[in-house]
Amino acid sequence: MIVAFSVTPIGVGEDVGEYVADAVRVVRESGLPNRTDAMFTSLEGDWDECMDVVRRAVAAVEARAGRVSLVLKADIRQGVTDGLNAKVASVEQQLSGGEREPGQG
Repeated sequence: MIVAFSVTPIGVGEDVGEYVADAVRVVRESGLPNRTDAMFTSLEGDWDECMDVVRRAVAAVEARAGRVSLVLKADIRQGVTDGLNAKVASVEQQLSGGEREPGQG
């Protein structure tokens, strides 16, 4: 599965980068494939692995902020590996005029 999530502390002001860094640190230390962009952190693994990392990332932020907002989206698909890269590669192939193979993207 691929999980995209965002953890935001509530009531700590507008600059939340240091809190978000605590959550991203948990994700990176997990060893699961991951990437972070301006809005979400995505990680790939099985259900239990991903949910454990999300839980620990939320706990890391919650330890410093009494209230936390979590937004989560999951793509649960059997038999797919390296989805973080394959999904992007499929879109890039389409943008370059290439044909899509069945079952990709």
